[in-house]
Amino acid sequence: MIRRKSEKSSIPLRSAGAVQSKTSLATKADAWMAHHSTNAVGSLLRLLETPIQSLMTWLVVAIATTLPATLFVVLLNLQQLGDHWHSSSQISVFLKQGARADAVEALQKKWQARKDIGQLSYISPDAALKEFRDQSGLGRVVDSLDNNPLPGVFLVRPADTDISPDELETLRKSLADEPVVEEAAVDMQWVKRLHQIMQLAERMTIALSVLLALGVILIIGNTIRLTIENRRDEILVTRLVGGTNAWLRRPFLYTGLWYGLGGGIVTTLLLATGIAWLNQPVSSLADLYQSSYRLQGLGFIGSLQLILLAGLTGVIGAWIAVSRHLRQSEAH
Repeated sequence: MIRRKSEKSSIPLRSAGAVQSKTSLATKADAWMAHHSTNAVGSLLRLLETPIQSLMTWLVVAIATTLPATLFVVLLNLQQLGDHWHSSSQISVFLKQGARADAVEALQKKWQARKDIGQLSYISPDAALKEFRDQSGLGRVVDSLDNNPLPGVFLVRPADTDISPDELETLRKSLADEPVVEEAAVDMQWVKRLHQIMQLAERMTIALSVLLALGVILIIGNTIRLTIENRRDEILVTRLVGGTNAWLRRPFLYTGLWYGLGGGIVTTLLLATGIAWLNQPVSSLADLYQSSYRLQGLGFIGSLQLILLAGLTGVIGAWIAVSRHLRQSEAH
């Protein structure tokens, strides 16, 4: 008995009850990442298993996003036209007939010292008459004139290439106030019309983008709702074994992401095709007017932003649909 007692006392004591193991933060992060990657790949493969249905959804999303994207491209090209105009904006200052040479020279020095004038060139009456004779083909008529009827002209370009119409009008008036100036001309009506068109197009683009973004959210939300109905039993079983809302929501969010990204990719392809189709006739028309204007697309960064924005819209639509379903299931 004494021996058995000594053997029993030599066995190490063990704590009674369940043993709780601790999981490290790195292990939790690995599991979280693994679950995300599994859901991302699984949701994409699930969409590819039904290519016709997925393609139709992508096309619907693309149609809804192409219209505001097209308006945005139109706005970009209008701004390009505006920038081109700004770079070539010019005020023609016609001097009075018989203006003295010393007065013209003094005026030229005065304007050259102004900081708001970037480029200044003077065409004398004799140079203007010679140019008219060479280019008009009316040499004999010009030679028969007793006096030169053409005035001296200053061609003035503003220093600021982004000058606004109001600032350009102010500059024109200041040039026209000089005593030797007969008239200072610039096509202000065209400038004002162009700016008004750009403002109208910008506001239309914003309003239409908001409306069609809501449309994309509803489209993807409705598609996700149908997917949830098809997997209702799976969701119930997962909830019974302890699946959290985040766990249940995650695969549907990735499905919405893929729907949005796919629609965004189709939209960029449609835009690139349309611009390539229109670029040749637009370039030919611009060449006829001796202009280097070319159609401008979204570019790589703009296309990438459009695709990511469409993907974000898809995630928002999926979040709304799944959250609504989870609230209803919890209520029951």
